[in-house]
Amino acid sequence: MSPMNTTVVILAAGLGTRMRSKRAKVLHRAGGLTLVEHVVSAAAAVAPADRTIAVTGHQADEVEAVLEPQGIGFVRQVGQKGTGHALAACKERLENQDGLLMVLYGDTPLLSPVTLRKLRDLQSASGAAATLITTTLQDPSGYGRVLLNSKGDVTAIVEEKAATPEQKSIQVINSGIYCFQAPLLWRHIVELTPNSASGELYLTDMAEILTRHGHRVGALHIDDPDELLGINTRIELADADRVLRERKCRELMLAGVTIERPETVTIDTHVRVGVDTVVEPFARLLGMTEIGEECRVGAGAILESAVLEDRVVVAPYTLVANSRIDTGAQVGPFARLRMEAHVGPDARVGNFVELKKAKLGKGAKSQHLTYLGDAEIGAGSNIGAGTITCNYDGEKKHRTTIGERAFIGSNSTLVAPVEIGPDTYVGAGSVITDAVPSGALALGRGRQVVKPGWVKSRKNKAANKSE
Repeated sequence: MSPMNTTVVILAAGLGTRMRSKRAKVLHRAGGLTLVEHVVSAAAAVAPADRTIAVTGHQADEVEAVLEPQGIGFVRQVGQKGTGHALAACKERLENQDGLLMVLYGDTPLLSPVTLRKLRDLQSASGAAATLITTTLQDPSGYGRVLLNSKGDVTAIVEEKAATPEQKSIQVINSGIYCFQAPLLWRHIVELTPNSASGELYLTDMAEILTRHGHRVGALHIDDPDELLGINTRIELADADRVLRERKCRELMLAGVTIERPETVTIDTHVRVGVDTVVEPFARLLGMTEIGEECRVGAGAILESAVLEDRVVVAPYTLVANSRIDTGAQVGPFARLRMEAHVGPDARVGNFVELKKAKLGKGAKSQHLTYLGDAEIGAGSNIGAGTITCNYDGEKKHRTTIGERAFIGSNSTLVAPVEIGPDTYVGAGSVITDAVPSGALALGRGRQVVKPGWVKSRKNKAANKSE
């Protein structure tokens, strides 16, 4: 049997009542992804998307919307009546497929691709009807105990409620993750019977059913029980998030990234960082962020789905979301870039500057206390402190275009739509409403008036009134 001929079914239909949440359990996030996204990602190591099925039920529309971009299929479980019932819901769709069938759970985000490949390969080579993953827990309370024969094969899985005192002393537990010979699974799954206490169909009973029919059920024992952690509470969710982020930091540091005080840094699963980049304490790298080589991300900076080319400096406490910073540029501290802002090569964005849908050309500067929204600033231009683009008229947004090598004086107000040509000057404190041609000086402010002696005259008038 070819180990590559594998189908994966991910059970993701449950309510997750112990999470005490209005949201389906598998939609809670750890390491920057929903729990079920982690499982789908791991499953890709053993099965292509067109042989991967998620069984959905509670909040099925929402779960399927999250997973649809992965290209996998869906089967809906009508009425949640246990794990056996969930898998049986796939019978009509999958029973004619040969090869192996692996069963995973949508709430086990720490499961690694390496372990799934080991499970697939062991099942393929062993000739067993099924192989399940086991591990050893110092405190196995609440888990089904795995009964093994002298050859190490599984004879039965006993749930704790039904276990004898001797069986409860067993520390080898069932993870609930299986790999079956698909034809044997579909032939015998109809023999599952409702549990007398809950009325549900339990997939754990398949081990005893297959053994009763003379088939072997093998076990893959793994040493790290954390990998099998199923999320049932917010405490376990936090534990999983911690493990995923520790893994990510370790992966990046081994690849040549310096992370100062990694226990304080938050880095999502899909973030990519180039060699010799330095990440300072308390930084957050989120979403699909991509960082080039020899960059520096300052303390407390937050990058969310941001792209940084090589040798970029993001100073402390800067927010960059869905934006791009080109090679050699510097941004921050306390700057904010959002909504497809684009900082060109060697450009400078300073403290308390906000860019929204704005592009700074090569070497352009905006160093202090500025808002640039819906704007394009040409290469080499300088935007003075306190400048704002008035991009919203109360109904629509409008663009401001500033040419190359322009100089915009401090505290200028640029009322969009407006175009300021290259090599222009705008006087400090100006309100600009009309186009400024290339090479011109624009002044848009009231003329200063100086009245000598005015203060003394005012004081004399006040003194006379008081008498």
